[in-house]
Amino acid sequence: MSRDNEQTSGIGDPSSRRTFLKATAAAGALVGVGGVAAGQERQEFVFGGEVAGWMGREPSEIADTTNPTLELEPGQEYAFTWENTDGRPHNVAILDGEGEALESTEIINEEGATQTLQFSATEEMAEYVCEVHPASMRGSISFGGETTQAEESQERFMPFGAGAGVEKVAEGLVSPVGFEPAPDDSGRVFILDQPGRLYVHDGEQLQDEPFLDVSDMLVDVGGRESGPFDERGLLGLAFHPEFADNGRFFLRLSVPLGDPPYVSSAEWGERPGEFDHMEVLSEFQASEDLSSADSESETRLLEMPSPQFNHDAGAVAFGPDGYLYVPTGDGGDADDTGLGHVEDWYDANEGGNGQDVTQNLMGGVLRIDVDNEGEDLPYAIPEDNPFAEGGDFADYDGLPEYYAWGLRNPWKASFNDGDFYVASNGQNLFEQVDIVEKGGNYGWNVKEATHCFSTDSPNDPPEDCPDSTPDDVRGGEPLLDPVIEYPHTYEGRGVGVSIIGGYMYNNDAISGLNGKYVFGDYSQTGADPAGRIFAATPSESEGELWSLEEVQLEGSPNGQLNMYVLSFGRDNDGRLYVMGNDSGVPQGETGVVYRMVPAGEGEQISAPQGEDMTTEGDGEMTTTAEGESMTTEGDGEMTTTESE
Repeated sequence: MSRDNEQTSGIGDPSSRRTFLKATAAAGALVGVGGVAAGQERQEFVFGGEVAGWMGREPSEIADTTNPTLELEPGQEYAFTWENTDGRPHNVAILDGEGEALESTEIINEEGATQTLQFSATEEMAEYVCEVHPASMRGSISFGGETTQAEESQERFMPFGAGAGVEKVAEGLVSPVGFEPAPDDSGRVFILDQPGRLYVHDGEQLQDEPFLDVSDMLVDVGGRESGPFDERGLLGLAFHPEFADNGRFFLRLSVPLGDPPYVSSAEWGERPGEFDHMEVLSEFQASEDLSSADSESETRLLEMPSPQFNHDAGAVAFGPDGYLYVPTGDGGDADDTGLGHVEDWYDANEGGNGQDVTQNLMGGVLRIDVDNEGEDLPYAIPEDNPFAEGGDFADYDGLPEYYAWGLRNPWKASFNDGDFYVASNGQNLFEQVDIVEKGGNYGWNVKEATHCFSTDSPNDPPEDCPDSTPDDVRGGEPLLDPVIEYPHTYEGRGVGVSIIGGYMYNNDAISGLNGKYVFGDYSQTGADPAGRIFAATPSESEGELWSLEEVQLEGSPNGQLNMYVLSFGRDNDGRLYVMGNDSGVPQGETGVVYRMVPAGEGEQISAPQGEDMTTEGDGEMTTTAEGESMTTEGDGEMTTTESE
């Protein structure tokens, strides 16, 4: 049954529930109903209640936590006391594992009013919710730290978290994969549509004509013989910090393979003439009034022949040091092996580019100076790059463009207070986010997130693998762990298949997200438009993974966007945006850009296409290899086959 459908939560039948306490008009005033047996103490949980979520206050274990898990003991008496902090209609109900209300209160909508639900804990209790806003105001119940039968029915990897809303700001796009604000006071934001058009949103609407159309320069995006799924196209945009004065901006493009020599310091190893396409970093020039750009203004700065259609990464960003950072994928295909992948130091695995820094520029982060030229290159190398003359690895072989390495497919990256957050797609089992530092090695393909990886058995990795390179490989550098990871499946249910990197949210507008890294996943199983929005809270202990929650969208019947999530954005005011489409591929015109807003201020989101309104997945998910060709079979079980 639907557990998040507001129309089926039992609101219309108050006679079916026991009301323990009615609200009072004054904040803090409580009226008790019933009593506690002599000598028995009742523990009280205190919350603030608003559309964004239940905000824990007391005891200290739940203080300042959104939708915290309540640790209960069977047979014990409890009080759930809350204050209505936003003046919206709310109540509190205790649900069992099937979503049925076991205990509940009346709905109140007066700001400052308080209400208490008194109850005796039973192991069938699974969640506490507001029945009016169950998508965002929802927390779990646990007994003695052990999973109960009710909890097992939930089968969740991460808890429901902060609530938010969304409002549509642009539609009619094909596959919106990028979003960048102009570095000026114009209020304009630029939206990248994967097939090759760069659009401007002027703060009111999307302009009809694209700012720049490079579709004729690209490969046939979405036109692969095996189907429309495609990771190539117009993939990244970065404005020069002085764009308002010089009109310079930079794009990542997937273009037909050209003839060598290629513009970079790499020699490109094995048979580049047989590769699939070429990834280029190109500079373009805007018109004098900055209202448009011409494709003929292109200057190619960097050319990277790519052996496969996938793992092209694409993000580009200027760092606070003024240099341009360019994440690159490992070359595609599965395991970091096959055509275009080279030998590395780790004999237990075949390949690959992620652990090699000498033959090509794949599987890492590059850093270049676009304001100067090198001796034989249209860009200069920052003197403190790891393999530059002044770098920490200057005594070792390595291409001078490298800033960091050991990444599989960095899909989106962003800076925050000097920290560089890079989300990297995993293969079969795990997704990750790294805070990338100069000279860092992030493990692929020795590791997938914090776990060992095997090219022979990617679904059954070994327990042991190196935590560093050998002493004769750059002095034995450590393999650095991510700050965020999550599995593709948990308890047989899909969690996600492909991470979509996001941004730190430094804004009080959506209080439950302030100070958290907001990101998402393409789809819960890959087979349906069931992308997720997540939030991660930084750990107070160095080396400890960050805690995760799933953001719940008010106005959605299941708390989700119900689209394939493709990208996130942040404007100059610190507001966040999420982009997606109905197909998950660069075809059709269902692409939408949403602005994230406080819960209660957003619009309605339609139900999942052809599905019941559930928060969990449609069935078990199994992955046999790369996960590029996805089909849904029977009752929703997803099987994936190795990519080409």
